[in-house]
Amino acid sequence: MTLTLTIPAPCQFINLNQRMHYHPKAELTRKWRHAAHAAAHDAGLPTGLEKVHIVAHIHKTTNRDYDAHNLMPTLKAIVDGLVTDYGLTPDDTNRHVIGPDVRHGTKQTTPAITLTITQEETHGD
Repeated sequence: MTLTLTIPAPCQFINLNQRMHYHPKAELTRKWRHAAHAAAHDAGLPTGLEKVHIVAHIHKTTNRDYDAHNLMPTLKAIVDGLVTDYGLTPDDTNRHVIGPDVRHGTKQTTPAITLTITQEETHGD
């Protein structure tokens, strides 16, 4: 089973190169977690999946070069929203979640992240 979920950016992306105070960073993290949870709920994603592989495509509003992997703090917040808050998998450990693998997406009029979530078979990992 493969699922696709698009999360419109609720705020700016959280970037590894930013040197921000923890209060503003915590607020951005909260917004991304909530956006992921809400998008999963609205899409009717299943819960309790044993193992998934997540590939994330970053959609920005410009074609400027950037390092997609620098947005891992944003993806961490999204995975926490999907797993801890929504219940997509029992936990976000390697036993249950592969990735997220991050990729550059297409230019769009509004920033977003599109996730491709593939249910993986488990073999007594």
